[in-house]
Amino acid sequence: MSPDLWVPGAPAPSLEDFVGRVHQRVEAFAKEQEGGQAAVSVELGDGSVHRLLTIRAEPGYGFVTLCPWREDGGPEEMIVPVGAIARITLSPLEEHPPFGFGPPAEKA
Repeated sequence: MSPDLWVPGAPAPSLEDFVGRVHQRVEAFAKEQEGGQAAVSVELGDGSVHRLLTIRAEPGYGFVTLCPWREDGGPEEMIVPVGAIARITLSPLEEHPPFGFGPPAEKA
């Protein structure tokens, strides 16, 4: 069995590992793009699509925090079960409004 494949009955991978791997993939994709940035969108199981500033592994217990981009620049966080994420899409930044994805801010 591949270490990157999770199957029912096997110990569940950690949310920290999942979020870390998403950040690694976004960083690698961004490096391949002109300007070194990427736009990240997440589609939830209900069909809604949200462009993200970042994703965090908190609060845990099967939930992650999504921080969507807002036109008014105001803060917003959505705590969702990780199983609600249907798809994460990476695209070149120029296809979207001027914003990018980054790691979560360090806690003070």
